[in-house]
Formats: sequence, C-alpha cells, structure tokens
Amino acid sequence: MEEANQVAQNFFGSLDAAKAIAAAIAIGVGAIGPALGIGKLASKAMEAIGRNPEAAPKIQTAMILAIAFTEAIAIYALVVALIIKFV
Repeated sequence: MEEANQVAQNFFGSLDAAKAIAAAIAIGVGAIGPALGIGKLASKAMEAIGRNPEAAPKIQTAMILAIAFTEAIAIYALVVALIIKFV
C-alpha cells in the first residue's frame, strides 16, 4: 500500500489529487450509462404511447419503475466516488 501511495504522489503530486481525479472519473463514467438508459427508456415509452394511447397508464408505470432502477446504478457510482474520495 505504501508503494501505491508513493506512485500516486510521484505522478499526481499528492494523494489527495489522485483521489479527486479517481472520484471524478468514477462518477463521470458511472453516470454516462444511466443517462443513456433513461433517455432511451423515455424515448421508447413516448413512442409506444404515441402508437397506442390507451395503454399510456401501463406504459408510464413500467417506464417510471425502469427509470428508478436505472437511476440506482448512478447512485451506486456516486457512492463509489465518495468512498474513493474520503477513504
């Protein structure tokens, strides 16, 4: 572990800088997937409602549930970024 700290200090200047960069990368990459997923979910749901307006309540319920699960992945990425930053 000491060797890893030394490598980080030599490359980034300090361990805090390395942690900040790692946390930024973790949340940045971890937010891309859910953002694309939620966009695609909403797009397809609106398309489905446009084709079959009578099914809107069922489609909307399923869409909101899927968006909640997709958003959970972004929250996991945030937790990982916070752990990297503060531990």
